[in-house]
Amino acid sequence: MDRKEKLNSLKYSIINSIIPILIAFGIGAIAIILAKENPLSAYGTLFYRSLFNIKGIFNTLHFAGPLILTGLAIAISFKAGLFNMGIEGQLLSAGFVVAVMGNVWGELPKTVLVPLLLVVGVLVGVIVAIIPTMLKAFYNVNEMVVTLLLNYAIIHILQYLTENTFRDPSSGYVSTPRISSNAIPSRIFEDYRLTTFFIVAIVVYVIFYFIMKRSKLGFEITALGQNRNFAEATGMRIQKKIIIIMLASGALAGLAGAGWMMSEKYAYTLSFSGIPGLGWDGMLIALLGSHSPIGILIAAVFYAVVKTGSSNIAIFTSVPYEIVILLQALIVLFLSLKVFVKPKELKLGEPSVPKKRFKNLFKGGKE
Repeated sequence: MDRKEKLNSLKYSIINSIIPILIAFGIGAIAIILAKENPLSAYGTLFYRSLFNIKGIFNTLHFAGPLILTGLAIAISFKAGLFNMGIEGQLLSAGFVVAVMGNVWGELPKTVLVPLLLVVGVLVGVIVAIIPTMLKAFYNVNEMVVTLLLNYAIIHILQYLTENTFRDPSSGYVSTPRISSNAIPSRIFEDYRLTTFFIVAIVVYVIFYFIMKRSKLGFEITALGQNRNFAEATGMRIQKKIIIIMLASGALAGLAGAGWMMSEKYAYTLSFSGIPGLGWDGMLIALLGSHSPIGILIAAVFYAVVKTGSSNIAIFTSVPYEIVILLQALIVLFLSLKVFVKPKELKLGEPSVPKKRFKNLFKGGKE
């Protein structure tokens, strides 16, 4: 793909991400008018309170941290033509285990406990992803079905454990015991919620950016997603790549769950991930960002603006909170159309990178 084609592709990706948002906000404005409120005032509150003042900006970045990770977790698998729909279950599992261990290991110093729990979260995400990964890699079982069903199993298992074995008897609602203060990452600025976990999320993001854009593995992921048969014909070890990609996706989800527990929730509850859930939010972010690392970063911050702004709308206006949920649903609906405008230069189904380039890359040759 030459420079002109890349610019064209970027332009149409931006257009096809913006149009669904504009349509969703337009329909949302109609709903706000029907609720006898001013849409300009409501949207002004949403963006001002979450983006145009210092407290709002730091709150937005605080919520964007796990969203960046779940967006990457979805994107890395989807870009390879693999559909890891188990991000939510992997995230919940990591959050639960970190909640329990954050209480049990509470006497450890913060400098040891915080990174240790993040590693535990990553390992839990990987372990939960192993079953669908192996079924896909060795038996070609549909990973979408397996991961979706596994989500429901995990949710009910964690619900049982939270309500019984690991329930905090002193809590007025169903939850595990609170994690130790030593398990909570330090705040970057004392008066704001943003913690050092956001820095961890950005470091991981930068690593995956270079993997996707500058490494042989990144090109192989793209090749696998565009044409699996061709990638296999060039000598790519498909099974190995499926295992690496699916487990990396699970690791990102696990890190997001660990960070969300340690920097925001502090105990596992039945509403730990929210509605619809951080894992499902990651899918929307990946779609908004067109599975591009830069797009995902922008989409995660934008979505965090919408999420944090929703509570401000409920506080400072009379607009029902359900209007914001409607906006989120509408964005997903219109994004599901995938393409509003197609570049004329690219034919449908035509690979964007020449076959010769991939062959040379896989053989270790020059482009």
